[in-house]
Amino acid sequence: MEPAASRSNFSLAGAGSVLIGTTAAVIVVCAAIGWAAGSTAWGFLAGAILGIPAGIAMTIVRYGNVR
Repeated sequence: MEPAASRSNFSLAGAGSVLIGTTAAVIVVCAAIGWAAGSTAWGFLAGAILGIPAGIAMTIVRYGNVR
């Protein structure tokens, strides 16, 4: 039986949830800003462009030090 400290805290489902959740949140916020500015489509596009790197960055922040 291994000590609890040596076990990894990494979960693929958790990492995927952080990635998808952050990306979706950025898309929704940018689409709302685009809607307020008059073009939901441009807001959605900007959200997708900004959301993917934001999702990747948040996943690295959350799971970057897990081995």
